[in-house]
Amino acid sequence: MKLLRKNVLLFCALTTILLLTACGQQNSQSQKESSAPKQLTVQFVPSQNATTIEAKAKPLEKLLQKQLHIPVKVSVSTDYNTIVEAMGSKKVDIGFLPPDAYVLAHQHYHAKALLLAQRYDVTGADDHNSNKLVDFYRSQILVRKDSGIKNIQDLKDKKIATQDTTSTSGWIFPAVGMYKQGVNVNKNGIKTAQVKGHDQGVLAVYNHETDAAFVWQGARNLVKADAPDIMQKVIPIYTSSKIPNDTITVREGISPAWQKKISRAFKKVAQTKKGHAVISEVYGHEGYTTAKDSDFNVIRDYVKTAKKLDQ
Repeated sequence: MKLLRKNVLLFCALTTILLLTACGQQNSQSQKESSAPKQLTVQFVPSQNATTIEAKAKPLEKLLQKQLHIPVKVSVSTDYNTIVEAMGSKKVDIGFLPPDAYVLAHQHYHAKALLLAQRYDVTGADDHNSNKLVDFYRSQILVRKDSGIKNIQDLKDKKIATQDTTSTSGWIFPAVGMYKQGVNVNKNGIKTAQVKGHDQGVLAVYNHETDAAFVWQGARNLVKADAPDIMQKVIPIYTSSKIPNDTITVREGISPAWQKKISRAFKKVAQTKKGHAVISEVYGHEGYTTAKDSDFNVIRDYVKTAKKLDQ
């Protein structure tokens, strides 16, 4: 009889523990569900004229809201460092980050790349688009055809238009490409002029404001309307190896469930006629594919080499 009482008491104790554990799990799940974001902020740096591109990006707010069922605010930033810091302080939830800026955001603030942008592969001397969608691109160094600059060695003592130093195609890859050929962009008498947007880099060369420019391959197409002879007047002397495309990156603290929702939302928006028009015009994106952190190891290698530029 005593043994039976002990068994009953033990059973009751175990039942109580299991019930408390279950309640705790339910409460934890409820807390997770209740911590869903009330709104999402999206930010990017325009690859061309910032004043016109922000207005064109505004429709993206409603398109994402329709998928996510919460308010979405889209805005532009002055540079990628600002977005990275804003994501670190949780003022920005989602960033359109180039791969180098993503590596910094991941390293310092545990941000996560959800998606890689897809673009049509750029081929040929006139940068025409192929019909093949790829998740990589290349950087180029452009000069005027009549400048007499034939190769990287000729860039010594010249003036080069660049993007900010976190820009993969507008700084890291062409600068490292030069370094590997014995020319240091921070030395060798070279002057750099930071411009806002790759179209401005192309025009700086076209208008004789700089001798060269660091841009992504295909950037000359951005100014064809204003400079129809751009392909004849401005030419590349260097084209880099493959670079992972831009990312859709989320800050730390966005739950796995919401990461999946955000990924699905961007993919679905890109598949709609209106959504595709927006992402294509604003950032040259044609669609999105799932990203993984190891995609960016090539960037980490280039960043290590880039540090040698200041030594």
